Amino acid sequence: MLEIMEIHTYYGTSHILFGISFNVQEGEAVCLLGRNGAGKTTTLRSIIGLTPPRKGSIRFKGNEIVGKPPYRIAQRGIGFVPDDRRIFPDLTVRQNILVARREREGAVWNLDRIYSFFPKLKDLDSHMGTQLSGGEQQMLTIARTLMTNPELLLLDEAGEGLAPLVIKAMEEQLGEIKKLGVTMLLCEHNVGLATALSDRAYVMDKGTIRYQGTIEELRKNDEIRKKYLMV
Repeated sequence: MLEIMEIHTYYGTSHILFGISFNVQEGEAVCLLGRNGAGKTTTLRSIIGLTPPRKGSIRFKGNEIVGKPPYRIAQRGIGFVPDDRRIFPDLTVRQNILVARREREGAVWNLDRIYSFFPKLKDLDSHMGTQLSGGEQQMLTIARTLMTNPELLLLDEAGEGLAPLVIKAMEEQLGEIKKLGVTMLLCEHNVGLATALSDRAYVMDKGTIRYQGTIEELRKNDEIRKKYLMV
């Protein structure tokens, strides 16, 4: 579904990604792991077009998307859950969800399904964005992105700043979303959350990919986990 080939991404004159390549197959959950500053978030921003690479190729379902504006990339079926959530504070929960509504062939997500999947959000239907806790805001961000009916979901640090019990609940919800056939690419500092959800992992360090393998292979590789993940 997604093929990244030798991309180089910069912030101004700062070279951040150095020729990284990887792929995500349809129906998979794949995680990008690494310390803060490894290049994980920049990778997701490169895919969605917020920080497009200067060199290399990104193909989604066989079509080149480098150089396309972010809204066009989203229209093709990629949803992005940013690490800073970016909910609309002056809109209600319902309005935050509906603002992202997009009908597409084979669409499965609508307001009723969102509320059945996230009953907590239904309880908070008329609450303003500013009234939500961090965990509720993250739930709302994921729900809003699902309303675009994406085929590929990019999640940037979904567990950032959340309590362990909230992370556990989110892990279960994301696992159910995966069962519904949504392909996922997770950028995570929380190794436990990422490995619980994913089929394969890529480990990043200083803008390059240092390791790739199945989750089971990663769990058995003490050297990689200690060197790059500190676990």
